[in-house]
Amino acid sequence: MTPSDRSAPVAAAEDVRHLGTMPDLDRPGRPRLAYERREGRGPTILFLPGYGSDMTGGKAAALAAWAEAEGRACVRFDYRGCGPSDGVFGEATLDHWLEDALEMVDRLTDGPLLLVGSSMGGWLMLLVALARPERVAGLVGIAAAPDFTEWGFGEAERATLAEDGLLLQGGEDGSPPQVVTQAFWASGQGRLVLDGPIAISAPVRLLHGLDDDVVPVSVAFRLGRALASADVQTTLVKGGDHRLSRDGDLRLLVSTVAALAGSRS
Repeated sequence: MTPSDRSAPVAAAEDVRHLGTMPDLDRPGRPRLAYERREGRGPTILFLPGYGSDMTGGKAAALAAWAEAEGRACVRFDYRGCGPSDGVFGEATLDHWLEDALEMVDRLTDGPLLLVGSSMGGWLMLLVALARPERVAGLVGIAAAPDFTEWGFGEAERATLAEDGLLLQGGEDGSPPQVVTQAFWASGQGRLVLDGPIAISAPVRLLHGLDDDVVPVSVAFRLGRALASADVQTTLVKGGDHRLSRDGDLRLLVSTVAALAGSRS
């Protein structure tokens, strides 16, 4: 699957070059960002991956396949330092990745947006909506993890970050451990949203697994209460873990996005 060769609504053709089968966004002086863009009916679905994830994951792929089949506009991309995008993962902060997401919004989309954020992408989804409120038609969070630098680190971990400048997490299952830097943690602490009202009035759908051992279900409840929107629905998935990537989970995600997109066409 390859994106359209037509230039983006507000991006000049010379801003785009091909990287394998995907184009990437040329940003002089900053890392190029790999993306896939499909044109179609709106609102444009913009997928925001989680920490250490990329746009080839099962949830992003399922949405892209549905968008293609239904003729829907869809953009998925990789933050700097992730996937085939340029940059160094360990040098990126939440502020950098928010900048990347906003540039995708501003240069590769026009009209209403339906933001879909997975885990950390659910935090960025909120920050994008707050920065571009006039563009947002709806939000779908998948195990959304706003403020995880606040509730996700104990005293010992914070001390390690302060002393060493980085922290290795996970890896117990044989997968590579993830690196969290002091700079990333500090940028997250500067972007906390759950302690007060979140001025987002668009419809919001939150999907959260009852067996999520990474993001507590209580975070979904806190987020639902904090949002200003009068149209917030939280779906708890029995047996669902943090990834929510089982076949049934993906069907739920697609049907949730389809319903919200259909109501906003």
